[in-house]
Amino acid sequence: MEKKMTRQEAWELLTEYTETPALQKHAQAVEAVMAHFGRLEGEDEEVWGVAGLLHDLDYEKFPEEHCRKAEEIMRERGVDEIYIRAMSCHGYGICTDTKPESRMEKVLFTVDELTGLINAVCLMRPSRSVLDLEVKSVKKKFKDKSFAAGVDRETIRSGCGMLGMELDDVIRETIEGMRERAEEIGLKGNL
Repeated sequence: MEKKMTRQEAWELLTEYTETPALQKHAQAVEAVMAHFGRLEGEDEEVWGVAGLLHDLDYEKFPEEHCRKAEEIMRERGVDEIYIRAMSCHGYGICTDTKPESRMEKVLFTVDELTGLINAVCLMRPSRSVLDLEVKSVKKKFKDKSFAAGVDRETIRSGCGMLGMELDDVIRETIEGMRERAEEIGLKGNL
């Protein structure tokens, strides 16, 4: 059995290396979506959530060494391999060669970029909220390459393939996960 990390331990580790509110909110959005998918899969949602929370651990302070530095930090702290692998897998084909194998790793790989796109879509809406967001609105912006141009759509498509899920279903469940923590991640908007 892996050594489980509590959400609080993960949050303390994250905030030690990540001070920017936007990056903290991104980590929390990915955490929320991961916990949601963990629940759907009948898995331990705290384990999945913590994997999401820690995925960009090194990004703010060590952008040039993204994923490699996080692995080093996590190993020094005795963080379990399950979290290290998940973190490393989210950078597959971008900054690591660690191919997602477990369901959790594949979900993290897929939803990281997608939460960024959904966040951007929400901020453009009159409500500025994820609570009234529909899949079709996200799909429309997904197709518009100039919108949130930094979001790698190919990674999302590739992840959907790994998961054997349709893009619409992944978008729907990602929105659901973000709704569960709308206030925390700054997307409750004015609803």
